[in-house]
Amino acid sequence: MAPVLDVCIRGAGIVGRTLALLLARDRLRVGLVQGRAPAGHSDVRAYALNAASRQLLESVRAWPDAAHESPVRGMEIHGDEDSCVRFEAGSQPALAWIVDVPALEQRLDEALRYQSFVTRLDQPARAALTVVCEGRSSATRAEFGVQYDVQPYGQHAVAARLHAEKPHGHVARQWFQSGEILALLPLGGEAPVGGGHAVALVWSVGQSRSESLLHCPAADFEAQLVAASGGSLGQLTLASERAAWPLQLARADRWCGAGWALAGDAAHTVHPLAGQGLNLGLADVRELAQVLHAREYWRSVGDVRLLRRYERARKGDTLAMAATTDSLQQLFAQEHTGWSMLRNWGMRGFDASGPLKQWVVRQAAGRL
Repeated sequence: MAPVLDVCIRGAGIVGRTLALLLARDRLRVGLVQGRAPAGHSDVRAYALNAASRQLLESVRAWPDAAHESPVRGMEIHGDEDSCVRFEAGSQPALAWIVDVPALEQRLDEALRYQSFVTRLDQPARAALTVVCEGRSSATRAEFGVQYDVQPYGQHAVAARLHAEKPHGHVARQWFQSGEILALLPLGGEAPVGGGHAVALVWSVGQSRSESLLHCPAADFEAQLVAASGGSLGQLTLASERAAWPLQLARADRWCGAGWALAGDAAHTVHPLAGQGLNLGLADVRELAQVLHAREYWRSVGDVRLLRRYERARKGDTLAMAATTDSLQQLFAQEHTGWSMLRNWGMRGFDASGPLKQWVVRQAAGRL
């Protein structure tokens, strides 16, 4: 016999599983529809999570253990020639934390195992509210008449795990070069002073170049990485398989209707250059859970007026982040000398800006 549900969540990724745990705390009966897991490859992804995301995951007892969350205490962003912007955590514990995706998913599953209000489903079931958390390739959006406006960047993100000759020092490093964006993110948990040699790679490159990087010999790949990073971490050695996926800017024209809502990448995607994709998705489900928790006693969880409160609360933030990341991507994609001079001038000015720079750090870190 099918379970009687208050909420059916379509998509059991990080966003969907987190939402299930949040709603179960309010004793809502939740059905979690599991997607088909990709086979044949290890997961080399790592996410940069801010303080707000950490607090949310800790509240549902799903934050990874110390070996799988690495604090970012500094950041270096390199532009044209010698221009560079540097950030430091200062008195804060970290600017962000780099989290292993498999470890985070395991902790979410462990938390769900002890949650009797959540039922795992192979197929969608009838519920007062359906929340679509299927990611950017969602097939369910169209069922609700949602238009998903997609603007491809013509780039792929190439990801891998690396071993660095020099310690990363809990500093995230990023290079903008000729339209490409290379990021080396610290891994390995809390490293001793002078330690920390595991890093995550995210390299945004053109599609044809991504094919070359995926299939070239490891030694060639490593040599290109060292050249692109200016040897800042010495020799870089592959420690995993390589993976790649296409990059896009996308947004849904509507986030909700009577009895349904979108969350996470099913509603919006942004360029990964700021590391805010999953933070936006987790902020979505935090807001949706709060709206449902605070609803009037006589409202159903699928009431469209209720769900529009969630849409209004989140749409502005996601549009602002999408505009910011898109503008940065477009700015650094320009190769004319005049643009290079403008970028150099802007980065040097921002690095010396004081209060503005501190405000940006607080915003990116998601301080509550």
